[in-house]
Amino acid sequence: MLHTVLRRRAAGERVQDIRMDLIIPTGRRKGGNPSLASLYRALADYDKTQAHPEVVEQARAEFAELRSGAR
Repeated sequence: MLHTVLRRRAAGERVQDIRMDLIIPTGRRKGGNPSLASLYRALADYDKTQAHPEVVEQARAEFAELRSGAR
């Protein structure tokens, strides 16, 4: 879903307009549209991971280390 929003936003569409075409595939809200706030949160999280890829990689490595030590 995020990929669709990123692609269409890059083509000049507004997030508000894209939202109406998206359908939640699973869960309690299955079949509904995601909220505008959820889309903007997902876009903000994506922007953070793109701005600081080294921090994301470090966090993944630390998480993997914790999981392997816990077993």
